[in-house]
Amino acid sequence: MTEGRGKFITLEGLEGVGKTTNRQFVEALLDDADISFVGTREPGGTPLGESLRELVLAADGQMQDLTELLLMTASRVEHIANVIEPALAAGQWVLCDRFLDASIAYQGAGRQLGVERVAELHRLMGVTLEPDLTLLLDMPVEAGLERMAARGTPDRIEREALAFFERARQAYLQQAVMAPERVVVVDAGKSLDDVQESVRQALQPMLERG
Repeated sequence: MTEGRGKFITLEGLEGVGKTTNRQFVEALLDDADISFVGTREPGGTPLGESLRELVLAADGQMQDLTELLLMTASRVEHIANVIEPALAAGQWVLCDRFLDASIAYQGAGRQLGVERVAELHRLMGVTLEPDLTLLLDMPVEAGLERMAARGTPDRIEREALAFFERARQAYLQQAVMAPERVVVVDAGKSLDDVQESVRQALQPMLERG
């Protein structure tokens, strides 16, 4: 697809909800629809962003909560300028594993820095881009953490306490309440077939419009 501006789709959710598996499913749907897209992730997406990701997620790393937020924001500014906006302007779709909603959930609520504080920082930094569609994969925190534990050594954020993730989950769900036209909540606790059918239904109107 090369005509007009591309669409921006994000996948959100806590650890263990199946973002990787469902991202691959979305990629297959876009391929089947013959839609040109760029797959990316946050934090990361650019060489600088990937370096910042390593700093933020280092399993033995220690940093101030505000430092974590500032690094996430810096990575996002670079990501938008160098990857996301150029692709959208060229008519490509962008599929991103996490975006601003993640900072609102993790740093704003999880770290208790304040949801509005996180949003205001991004406004000051000129981050005004919003996804056309956000797929929020949601399930009870403990169930997701059990899945995550089976994957191997957790990173610095994955080692946080249950209460941290409970706050983050509630912030995610509040985002869905505040932006129902953008955020679709998918019950990630169901069978994979059911989850992917929900993802397909959420994407179908966009795919039909092209």
